[in-house]
Amino acid sequence: MRKRIGAAMVGLAVAGTTLLATGSASSHGYTDSPLSRQKHCANGTVTNCGDIQWEPQSVEGLKGFPAAGPADGTICAGGNSRFAQLDDPRGGAWPTTKVSSGQNYTFRWTFTANHRTTDFKYYITKNGWNPNQPLTRAALDPQPFLTLPYNGQQPPSSLSHSGTLPSKSGRHVILAVWTVHDTANAFYACSDVQF
Repeated sequence: MRKRIGAAMVGLAVAGTTLLATGSASSHGYTDSPLSRQKHCANGTVTNCGDIQWEPQSVEGLKGFPAAGPADGTICAGGNSRFAQLDDPRGGAWPTTKVSSGQNYTFRWTFTANHRTTDFKYYITKNGWNPNQPLTRAALDPQPFLTLPYNGQQPPSSLSHSGTLPSKSGRHVILAVWTVHDTANAFYACSDVQF
């Protein structure tokens, strides 16, 4: 009996060490400037959000966006069905952050556990996109309007960087993608903005 319990404890220790080494359990983050959908859920501005209200930092999915990563219609949840409420356009009723075309905007990520990073990329919806539909690649400008290489470095617990917003008008979604350097995943955050 003791041998079985000891073997089980060793197995759990090895599994836990492997999980931590791959980064899946230790790397989490979200954008709070502009406020992301997951942050709106976590701070109670938006209700009926499901589990994301307790885990705004956990919107993790496969990296390689836009060639890979979450499927169309599941992008804001990072392809994670547990957080599908983030993909619901809610009739265009997500709260927005006011921004201006050509503005030098400061983007901010909060990390509950930081991780070595390849880069941060920011995409925005095209003029004429449909805010009543879940986000798809076809709704986004094909190239990010801002890319911040991070060259495998580990960010601090909060990271701010600036970039120029493209020329837009009306309501849009900014998709922020934090690509983790040494795992197969990235973190996704959708922020609704009003130009």
